[in-house]
Amino acid sequence: MLRSLLLFLSSQRRLRRWVETSQLGRKLSSRFVAGETLDDALRVSRRINSEGITLTLDHLGESVTSLDEAARARDIYLEALAAILNQNVRGNVSLKLTQFGLDLSADACRGNVAQLVEQAARLGSFVRVDMESSAYTDRTIDLVEALHAQYGSVGTVIQAYLYRSRKDIERLNARRIRIRLCTGAYLESGTVAFPRKADVDRNYVELMKLLLNEGEYPAIATHDQRIIEQTKAYAAARGIAPDRFEFQMLYGIRRDLQKQLVAAGYRMRLYVPFGEAWYPYFMRRLAERPANLFFLARNLLRR
Repeated sequence: MLRSLLLFLSSQRRLRRWVETSQLGRKLSSRFVAGETLDDALRVSRRINSEGITLTLDHLGESVTSLDEAARARDIYLEALAAILNQNVRGNVSLKLTQFGLDLSADACRGNVAQLVEQAARLGSFVRVDMESSAYTDRTIDLVEALHAQYGSVGTVIQAYLYRSRKDIERLNARRIRIRLCTGAYLESGTVAFPRKADVDRNYVELMKLLLNEGEYPAIATHDQRIIEQTKAYAAARGIAPDRFEFQMLYGIRRDLQKQLVAAGYRMRLYVPFGEAWYPYFMRRLAERPANLFFLARNLLRR
């Protein structure tokens, strides 16, 4: 119930405008968001690298309302890729297609993303195309496949709560496209997604095993220690070396667990968001793990 409420609130534009411009809102978001500017994000990135962790930079913003906005998002990402190289940051970038104009023009969106992937290929870097709600799944996979065939240097995300995800993983594995496996953080109908958390977790573990066996350097994105332990045990039993996959987590969540995994010799990457349009992302993180809401409330009361 709380998860559904938080996801509903994440889509409320008036509330978003108020929260993103309020001092209290910025204070609350600072746990999950690395700052509003690229310089802010790069400072955080260098600290993360010093702890033996790589990262993925994400400039927040989705569902732009004009192609000019989409072009500005593209340019920020081009700048971010260049800065990562020039400042010797160990990381890459992650984007959403609606931020690059997908809802306005499929051709313009593809052109924007192609510029970024082409630059990533030239610089020896990588672009992850995030998955949004199930309404975008087919278009996302189609675009990633086309760009991967042309440039390489691009991968995508598969969400374990969707019924279709096993077939999508098999399709992408056949093309050697890198996949990040996550739970999924959008409000979906029971016609397309598992409604019960236990079923989502069960499917996640099945998909994790498929990726470790057949995937191209898969990313296991979870904060669930039970699933992490199952991943470690399965990899060890199958003789899958720790450098053949990586764990991924969100900036600001389970730092203790991140350190433990690095100390144990596993690869760890953090998803590091930055930018002014942080509200939808922030609310989805709270919905994904409602315990974070109580953590923030406790810290606010202490202040």
